Amino acid sequence: MSSALATDNARFAIACALGASLVFSINDIAVRSFSSTLPLHEVVFVRSIVGLAFIMLVLSPRGMWLGMFRTKNLRLQLVRGMFVVTSNFAFFAGLAVLPMADASAIFFVAPLVITGFSAIFLREAVGIRRWSALLVGLFGVMLIIRPGTTSFQWAVLLPLCAAVAYAGLHTLTRKIGQRDTALTMSAYIQLVFIITCIGMGLVFGSGWMEGSGGRVGAFIFRAWQMPTLGEFGIMAIAGACSAFGGYLITQAYRSASAGIVAPFEYSALVLATVWGFAFWAEVPGWLSIAGIVLIICSGVFIALREARQDLPASARRAAGRR
Repeated sequence: MSSALATDNARFAIACALGASLVFSINDIAVRSFSSTLPLHEVVFVRSIVGLAFIMLVLSPRGMWLGMFRTKNLRLQLVRGMFVVTSNFAFFAGLAVLPMADASAIFFVAPLVITGFSAIFLREAVGIRRWSALLVGLFGVMLIIRPGTTSFQWAVLLPLCAAVAYAGLHTLTRKIGQRDTALTMSAYIQLVFIITCIGMGLVFGSGWMEGSGGRVGAFIFRAWQMPTLGEFGIMAIAGACSAFGGYLITQAYRSASAGIVAPFEYSALVLATVWGFAFWAEVPGWLSIAGIVLIICSGVFIALREARQDLPASARRAAGRR
């Protein structure tokens, strides 16, 4: 009976992981589609309003809206939210100029960075095999970034910054511990997004910084404008995907071990490659493909290794990843 239950839980977790990867990738497409028309903080603001409403109206138990915001870790929730905000803005800014497959692959180095942070800041034991996998993954990133060559562009550092911020989020969460529900964590992340975007709108909403930083700067600092009905619809889809994806991936890791779930999260890299080709005719070069394969292999190895040794999962995702 317990074996059958474990099998059912594993299947449910895999389905949730695949579903999360799909809706997160749709969110990425939606946000990227505004890179030449609307400012990023306006897009994220509307997306977060919709995401919070989705959490309250669809995911939250009826009549429990206020209870969803009760937490004994308010400071931690706000700091976690800022890590996610930093990760999101850096990743989406990078999408303004980078191929989707490359940006997503660089971001997926985050589980490897978490492994390094855990050893450095939390004094967790990391053996030679996981350190070796980390170095292999970082070599994969170097194949995509190709520093020192004519194909290098500074924008590749943005998804890398996003991965580091995301790793910081998980290192902090692991140190203090999670005592709140997935809904509470998701709600506070959307709330921090809203507050941050309002602040950015007040400071940069007139567009006075739009001319700095090329396409990336234009996406971040472009003047606010009234979206069309169709643009509102796309942002609403992004908000629902962000909230629902965070909920799905949290459910996946609550139902099964990281060793089962993490490998299926890397389906997001396949989806990013497909969407990049379908919508923007992007075809990764051979070096990028080799880098993506190395990142996937190293990340899956670390997840399986940690699951086998019953270690805290470096590859684990939190609600509101993107």
